[in-house]
Amino acid sequence: MISWNDFENVDMRVGKIVQVNEFPEARKPAYKLRIDFGLLGIKKSSAQVTNYAPDALMGRQVIGVVNFPPKQIGTYSSEVLVLGAVQNDGKVVLLSPDPGSMLGMRVA
Repeated sequence: MISWNDFENVDMRVGKIVQVNEFPEARKPAYKLRIDFGLLGIKKSSAQVTNYAPDALMGRQVIGVVNFPPKQIGTYSSEVLVLGAVQNDGKVVLLSPDPGSMLGMRVA
């Protein structure tokens, strides 16, 4: 069990994917994403969401944890954890806000 304080310390925000690149150097299939979080700026993420085509990800709003320290994945520094539900087969279904949510909005 975690405390309410623990949960409040997780900074989840609404972002929009603005760039998707292949990440062939990753050990597990992944994309390099650039995500616009409004006033927080554009942040990078390595995301294992290759069950989505790159064009299906472009412009999509997602939820990301923005206050983890950067994680080095090979030669890439991932700044954001993109949230999704993991299916039994390992595929990730991305979490997303209602359409039109403002970029950078805090998720509670």
